[in-house]
Amino acid sequence: MSADALSVEARSKKFGAAEADGIVRCDACPVLCRIRPGRAGACARYANQDGHLVRTDPVVLLHDTVEAGGPLVPFTGAAWDGRALDPARTFVTGIGSGTTYPDYKPAPFIVASEHAGVETVTVVTEGIFSYCGVKVKIDTDRHLGPERAAIRAGGEEVGHVTTAEYGSQMLSIGGVRHLTGGSKKEGSVTCETLLALCSGEAVTLTIDQGHEVVVQAGRAPIVDGAPEQRMRVGCGSATVGIFAQQWLGHADEVIVVDDHITGVLTEHQAGKVLGMCPSGIRVRGRRSTPGRYFQVANPGIGWGGTDIADPLAIIQAIDPKTAWPGLRLLMTSTTGEHALWLVLDESLTPVPAEMPPAVRAVVERIGENCEPSLCTVLFMAGAGGSLRAGVTENPVRLTRSVAAGETRVTMGGAPVTVWPGGGITVMADVTRLPGNAFGSVPTPAIVAPIEFTLPRALYADLGGHMGDVVAMTDLLRDVGPGARHESWRSGNPWPLRGGPREIP
Repeated sequence: MSADALSVEARSKKFGAAEADGIVRCDACPVLCRIRPGRAGACARYANQDGHLVRTDPVVLLHDTVEAGGPLVPFTGAAWDGRALDPARTFVTGIGSGTTYPDYKPAPFIVASEHAGVETVTVVTEGIFSYCGVKVKIDTDRHLGPERAAIRAGGEEVGHVTTAEYGSQMLSIGGVRHLTGGSKKEGSVTCETLLALCSGEAVTLTIDQGHEVVVQAGRAPIVDGAPEQRMRVGCGSATVGIFAQQWLGHADEVIVVDDHITGVLTEHQAGKVLGMCPSGIRVRGRRSTPGRYFQVANPGIGWGGTDIADPLAIIQAIDPKTAWPGLRLLMTSTTGEHALWLVLDESLTPVPAEMPPAVRAVVERIGENCEPSLCTVLFMAGAGGSLRAGVTENPVRLTRSVAAGETRVTMGGAPVTVWPGGGITVMADVTRLPGNAFGSVPTPAIVAPIEFTLPRALYADLGGHMGDVVAMTDLLRDVGPGARHESWRSGNPWPLRGGPREIP
C-alpha cells in the first residue's frame, strides 16, 4: 500500500466521514469540523483532499544514526522504499500521527520492532490536552511580580507567578481553568500562548503589580525591555561564604545585597572563622542569623533583586565605637553586575573610591560563576481516559505499568518526567522535542505527541489492541516515503535502551 493510499484509506476510516457535496466531517477532536474540498479544518492539521480527510503534516520518524556512523541523509518522495533504514534504529513519534478521539479507537500507530532479541511495541498518538500548561523557569534575581499575581497575555489572564526557586523566578501558565473556566477569549488566548511557548516562540507577558517579561524557551528573558545576562551565583549569604577567603586582606567589610538573604561578611560565620574584625556597619532588615538579613529592601529590578539603586540606602547605622576611618567596604550584588567600593572618611561616612584590582577580580569572578540567564519551558499535561483507551481496553493497567516503570513514556521521542501518584501526569522540556511538535484545536486544547514503549508480551497482558499492531518494516514501507525524517537528538536517551528500568 502506498503512503498516499494509507493516508486516504486508513486514516479517513479512523478520523473522518464523507458527507454530501464532497464535504468531510473530521472527528479527530470534539470540534467536528465540516471541511469542504481543498480546505483545512480549524486546527489546520486536517484537510479535505478530493473528498478524503488527510493530514497536512507528515508523521515524524526519528532515526538513531550514532551507531550507523553519521547524520541522516534525507530521502526524497516515493523514490525511497524504506529498505535503507534499519527498523531497529527507527522510532515512530506521535507528531503527525493523529488522535484517538472519540476515545474508543486504537491509537493511530501501534508499532512492533525488535531490540536485543526482545519484541517491543510503541503505541503512538497525539493527545488532545485540555488539562495542560507550562511551567516557566526564568533565570534572574529580578523581581517580576509577587507570588500569586496574575500573568497576562494580550490583556487576558493566562497564569500566575508561583514560588521562586534558587536564582530563578517561576511562572505557571495555562491549566484547565484558564482554558475552559473563563471567557471564550481567555481560553483562546491561553491556548495561543501555550502553543507559542511550546513551539519555541517569543511571548510577551505582563504581570500584575510587576513587570513585563519576554519569554522564549532556551533564550535569555527580556525584563522591561532589557535582556537579562546572568543567573545569580547564590543568595547574599552563599556569595559571602563562597568568596570570603578571596576577600580576606583586601576588604574590611563586604555586603552582598540580595532581596532574599543579604550577607554581611564580618558578622557571617565565614568572616568569624577567618578571624575578621567586626566593622560596626549594621544593615536594615530582619536579622536571621549572624551575617544574614531578610527584607533589607522591597523586591524590584535593582541591586540584587531589590528596588534600590543606591546600595547605601540599606545601611542603617555605623557604630563609631567599632568602625574606623579608612575602613574598606565593598558592596556588591549576587551577580556582580552592581558593585561599589567605599572607604570611610574621618566622619565615618562611606565615600566612593577606585576599586582595587584584587577586589575587582573577585567581583568579576562572581560574574564568571553566574550561569547565563535562560528561560526554560516545561510542558505539563495529564494523559486522560481517551488517550489511554487508545493504548489498551483497560486503561488503569496502563497507568499502573507506567507508574511501575514497565512502560516508558516519551513525547516526540523526548524523555519525560512522570509524576508519582495517580494518573499519568508528565512534564517535558519543549526544546528536546523536534520542531513543530505541538498543535492546537479550538476547543481550546493543546495537541501534543505521546508515545508508550513496552515489551510486546507485556502489551498483550495489559489488554492492548493487538489486532492493530503493525511491524516496523511494514510501516517504513507504507508510511516512510511521505514521513518527515530526522536524526535522533543525541541528548535524548533512546527509548529502547538505557536507564535503571531498561526494556530487555
